[in-house]
Amino acid sequence: MQSNQKKLAVFVSGTGTLLESFLNEGLNVDIVLADRPCRGIDIAKERNVPIELVLRTDFSKNFDRAAYTELVLKTLQSHEISVVAMAGFNTVLGPSIFETYGGRILNTHPALLPSFKGHYAVRDALAYGVKVTGCTVHIATPEIDVGEILAQQAVPVLSGDTEESLHERIKKVERTLYLETIRSFMATV
Repeated sequence: MQSNQKKLAVFVSGTGTLLESFLNEGLNVDIVLADRPCRGIDIAKERNVPIELVLRTDFSKNFDRAAYTELVLKTLQSHEISVVAMAGFNTVLGPSIFETYGGRILNTHPALLPSFKGHYAVRDALAYGVKVTGCTVHIATPEIDVGEILAQQAVPVLSGDTEESLHERIKKVERTLYLETIRSFMATV
């Protein structure tokens, strides 16, 4: 392997559908990092992608975010990772990862940022009554959902949409948009 080759880590916590779509489309993933046992790990195993389980054992308000983030950083550095793609990773990391990987951590969000930030974006869009929402790929920062927007695609809100039906249509767009954005980003880093 050439020393200048960029290496990608994909962070997962759940079903791994984004990871699965990346691998199905031939994206080279150097490691999959998970914060808990999940289907994403199974997908990585099936595809012979190296796995790092940096187990989060504390979900209380006393969670030591800084110490956990340091474990994640050491893991990334041991694999010489260049870029991180969050793919349904459910642990908010501390500032030190952004100091080390600032501008090289990508995330996706199920709304057209800066509208509907946070965990309930699809529910909030429906409650507000918008006719269009969508998907945003952005640079992750210590402040949630405020980083530089790299790509967006609109998704119409249909009459009769539920949170689940709308979110599923957003996910279909997300799988393609995120993959294309990661590929473009990796070519420029």
